[in-house]
Amino acid sequence: MVPFRQVRAAYDDDTITVYQAYNADIATAAVEKQRLNASPAFKLTRMTWVKPSWGWMLYRSGYSYTDRDQERILALKMMHQAFVALLGKGVLSHGIVERGRPEVRIQWDPERDVRLGRLHYRSIQIGIPAGICQDWVEKGIVEIEDVTERARGLKRVLVEQSDLTDEDLKDMGLIPCEREFAVPKDN
Repeated sequence: MVPFRQVRAAYDDDTITVYQAYNADIATAAVEKQRLNASPAFKLTRMTWVKPSWGWMLYRSGYSYTDRDQERILALKMMHQAFVALLGKGVLSHGIVERGRPEVRIQWDPERDVRLGRLHYRSIQIGIPAGICQDWVEKGIVEIEDVTERARGLKRVLVEQSDLTDEDLKDMGLIPCEREFAVPKDN
């Protein structure tokens, strides 16, 4: 049984993948330059939220079809230590934040499956504030991939072949292998 709160993500020995959805201008520039702030449309002055859950990203962006400002889904690879460092700076989104301190916000929302159904456990969302965002963009992200077509392909397959299992979808490369990401106890 999956714990109520657990960080689950696609990761390898060095990196962990988180997701964000953007408009086409921001996404195209980010992928081409491998820098999230490559487009002047990307704002370092606002809180930006990342999600390590593919299902939650699909839910939030409606498979990239819901909103023009979320029409492209990016997979951002971060080094493990950069991800853990963000968590170490985090406070729960309903917690008290010290005035003037740029705190990373941690929020636990109901997890979603790839069919957008609500699950009984929670998925972490991480809000990166303006005061930390530039450092995160410049040093925390090591690779940017546009995964919009994977999301849209998944949606098409779910409509055309609704009897496929999650394992079938993983075998087709439409669902990443997400598993528990162990966070050090001191975070």
